[in-house]
Amino acid sequence: MIGFQYTRASDIGDAIRLAAGDPNAKFIAGGTNLIDLMKMDVELPGRLIDITQLPLKQVEITPGGGLRIGALVRNSDLAYHPLVAERYPVLASAILAGASQQLRNMASMGGNLLQRTRCHYFYDTATACNKREPGSGCSAIDGLNRMHAILGASEACIATHPSDMCVALALLEAKVHVDGASGERVIAFADFHRLPGDTPQKDANLDADEIITALELPPRGFATHYTYLKIRDRLSYAFALISVAAGLELDGETIKEGRFALGGVAHKPWRDPEAEAVLRGQSANAGTFTRAADVLLRDAKGFAHNSFKIDLARRCIARALTQASRGTPQSHSSKQIA
Repeated sequence: MIGFQYTRASDIGDAIRLAAGDPNAKFIAGGTNLIDLMKMDVELPGRLIDITQLPLKQVEITPGGGLRIGALVRNSDLAYHPLVAERYPVLASAILAGASQQLRNMASMGGNLLQRTRCHYFYDTATACNKREPGSGCSAIDGLNRMHAILGASEACIATHPSDMCVALALLEAKVHVDGASGERVIAFADFHRLPGDTPQKDANLDADEIITALELPPRGFATHYTYLKIRDRLSYAFALISVAAGLELDGETIKEGRFALGGVAHKPWRDPEAEAVLRGQSANAGTFTRAADVLLRDAKGFAHNSFKIDLARRCIARALTQASRGTPQSHSSKQIA
């Protein structure tokens, strides 16, 4: 690990000034991803700006009836928060499906949004990786790519975004509040993360001196007909091969509105309005769910070791929507698929 300076920010303005004055600075809260990257020489910050003392730990109802979550709220605290459990259970479920209890006790909401891919070539500095070293190439394309993207990839990068929580936030259409040298702004969650294109090193539409201050959830949270289904190689502490967050509003057996977001398939949580439109006004049955899956996966592309993920995603989408329609969300304690 390289040497670095350590500075504790006294307030949000102080954190922004410190970051703006040092292009090699990184914010640190729980450090559950950044410290790993530093140990592997993937991230080499010259300064760590400790933001753990900033006043960003509140969970409160907004004037519009939604929920505002401070960026430093711990994942475990949010998963068990009574307002989240009651109004946004798909978010609680997604958080509990991720990592271990020890990591959830440390990881912050803002940090979860900014965690980087778990592509093994990204972590291995002896290999070519455009995300780590732009222009060097992508070792995964012709390498071991079992965990990699089937949607939205480019010739520069086929890595996937690792977060479970972010898949649920995409479903809920959250907003990300940020502050920086140019002032405060709000980013729709769908616009926060980026596809790789020819700049895979840029994970999010966030300036270097900007800091996430809060997440905002809308009043509606699919509190009855929802699920978070995660398929992985082992039952705990593993990243998703495919994950699906699903939410439905039903009128009897008819779908008034349906949404579903996928993890483990792309550089960002994946939603498709055309696929969701297939659900609207249709009967909540296997045929409808399979048609929606087919639309979402129409442009899916596999590589040497991950083509199986296309059919797996199709079956996961249908299963998740079935769970949501029945009001039988996936358990993340027993892990048995409902």
